[in-house]
Amino acid sequence: MELRHMQYFVEVVKQKSMTKAAAKLFITQPTISNTIRLLEKELEVTLFNRYKNQIYLTDAGEAFFFQCKEMLKMYENIPNELSNLLELKSGHLKIGIPTIINIRRLIKLISQFHDSYPNVTFQLFENGSKKIENDIYYGDLDMGITVLPTNHKIFSTFTFLEEKLKLVVHKDHPLSDKDTIDIEDLEHQEFILFNSDFYLNDKIKNTCRNYGFNPNIIFETTQWSFIEEMLINNMGICILPEGILDLLDKDLKAISINEPSMKWELAIIWRKDIIVDSLTKNWIKFIQENYLLHH
Repeated sequence: MELRHMQYFVEVVKQKSMTKAAAKLFITQPTISNTIRLLEKELEVTLFNRYKNQIYLTDAGEAFFFQCKEMLKMYENIPNELSNLLELKSGHLKIGIPTIINIRRLIKLISQFHDSYPNVTFQLFENGSKKIENDIYYGDLDMGITVLPTNHKIFSTFTFLEEKLKLVVHKDHPLSDKDTIDIEDLEHQEFILFNSDFYLNDKIKNTCRNYGFNPNIIFETTQWSFIEEMLINNMGICILPEGILDLLDKDLKAISINEPSMKWELAIIWRKDIIVDSLTKNWIKFIQENYLLHH
């Protein structure tokens, strides 16, 4: 089994098509097909099931896919690991972050980390916690910040922040004269929510249902800017973590919610069953040692 065979296989999984994988890799489709057949013969397993011109990973194929990803990542990371051993401290970190987080704190920490590791580069991917977990699981992110609870069988976690969730309305909204609100007072309000990729969406819906009603949702999105614009135009209500309140427009007001469960915990997560490289370990350690100092 050659390294390029694993690269071909991983690309087929990503593209969900041998034809598309061949085009992406600039090789012929017969080359891809022959490689998959060779791998199946060598491993004595079936890697893909085929149905109506679509291919799907078998259980054996999925297990092999994760092994390939790990081996390719180790191979690609050899120069970085050698550099780190020689104190050159270089590398690249791909981190998933929630759309609803006060990014200023994180950027400040990245800046401080960069001072110590000037050859380290970062990519930040904004998304909901469910998508972040999925991308870490499949190896597209090194780690992420997500909302707890998460699957502790799959992910290692470091909890670094707990925040209350608050109701946010325009200053001219009928509820804006209140300092606190009960969940049942929101039954007939129009909700603006982040979409189902966000655990906050689940929490709000489930809390309302526990009080005997389904929230009247008029808008769902992945973009914080859309939600803020709708709130500024007094088009509904939203429930947001208190950490983001500093970023709110001056015409918006935050109101405390009389419900103990209306809070969330944020954690850094990474896959348990992979070999974490030294750069990732250094970043996690840095966050553990420094984040609370800036909270």
